[in-house]
Amino acid sequence: MGNLFEQAPPPPLAEALRPKTIEEVIGQTHLLAAGKPLNLAFASGKPHSMILWGPPGVGKTTLARLSAKAFDREFIAISAVLAGVKEIREAIEQAQQSMSQYGRQTILFVDEIHRFNKSQQDALLPHVESGLFTFIGATTENPSFEVNSALLSRAQVYVLKSLSALELKQLFDRAREYAMPDIAFESTAIDSLISHADGDARRLLNLVEQVRNAVSTPNSNMETVDQHFIENALTVQARRFDKGGDQFYDQISALHKSVRGSNPDAALYWFCRMLDGGADPRYLARRIIRMAWEDIGLADPRAIQLANDAAQTFERLGSPEGELALGQAVVYLAIAAKSNASYKAFNAARAYVANDQSKPVPNHLRNAPTKLMKELGHGKEYRYAHDEPHAYAAGESYLPDGMTEPHWYEPVDRGLETQIAEKMAFLRKLDAEFNKK
Repeated sequence: MGNLFEQAPPPPLAEALRPKTIEEVIGQTHLLAAGKPLNLAFASGKPHSMILWGPPGVGKTTLARLSAKAFDREFIAISAVLAGVKEIREAIEQAQQSMSQYGRQTILFVDEIHRFNKSQQDALLPHVESGLFTFIGATTENPSFEVNSALLSRAQVYVLKSLSALELKQLFDRAREYAMPDIAFESTAIDSLISHADGDARRLLNLVEQVRNAVSTPNSNMETVDQHFIENALTVQARRFDKGGDQFYDQISALHKSVRGSNPDAALYWFCRMLDGGADPRYLARRIIRMAWEDIGLADPRAIQLANDAAQTFERLGSPEGELALGQAVVYLAIAAKSNASYKAFNAARAYVANDQSKPVPNHLRNAPTKLMKELGHGKEYRYAHDEPHAYAAGESYLPDGMTEPHWYEPVDRGLETQIAEKMAFLRKLDAEFNKK
């Protein structure tokens, strides 16, 4: 039987240092500084439903808890990862009891609200509308995609940001003073902890807690923590990267736009960020090939070949050697001449066909493998281009009868397409001269 007077184990550092007041919150000054939205909301004493959207470890749960204190409300927290309709029903009953017995309204906090399905989110709506509780949701995913429009329309979305290095340094100083005031830290060790935290306050506090546990072992006489200790004694997670989440698509978007913008350094930065975060190099290879076709096109056909070669090289060498080939492809695509003329032409033609009727093939373009087909006029008056001057049948039409030339493909004045444009201008001149005759 356990000792009744045994002390409870100390809480994790992240919980022990959770801010008790708004003033203690580090970061999110764009929301909490004087005159900013949440500062004004808390000062008004009038709660409203909200969704706190941001990466892990930036204070979403803390702000939700502090809102209950600021607005003097009961606080109920449920996790969408673990909760279902049963837990939602229990939270509603608890809020109703608080209202009927004590006249106190409730703040219902749903962590990771994006994990609730549509019916679970819909179950909250009537009670948000009736005012039974004020809803606060927290999510790491874009609420535009993950939260029902009905619920989203009743909540103000606040975007929380990762903590800066300076803000993490403030948090580190607070944690060291609380957890191990007698231990010194070299500046490089602090910088390493902040770098590994990657903007995540909770991750930083967990790392500091690892340090505290390591230096407090019976055989440890450590008085100063250096970078060597940080790099060798701690369990360091990979950079923040959510495969399939917003950060994943934001970073691949940044990579693509950097290539399109002809900035090789930025393109390499985002490429390496994704590799560092654990993105599948094969996925990146596919996207690189797509970039070559979409943004370089016929302005430099070598880019398409190089992108394909880089993907094949990676398949042969694997990681990490094959990643160099992909990186070089990224650089080449960034500095290559750009053209989306073919891409635009393809999309325009596809849209036209999708919305057009099925026009018959003109007789002179039809195949005529049999006598009957020839008698029907298939292939009649077709002009064999190789027998014409410049191997071009000037004035000939290759579109359905009555369809005007759409001019979907218009080459740009960059790279190889400059020569293509000259060739097309010459052929159009031949057409004009033929039509005058």
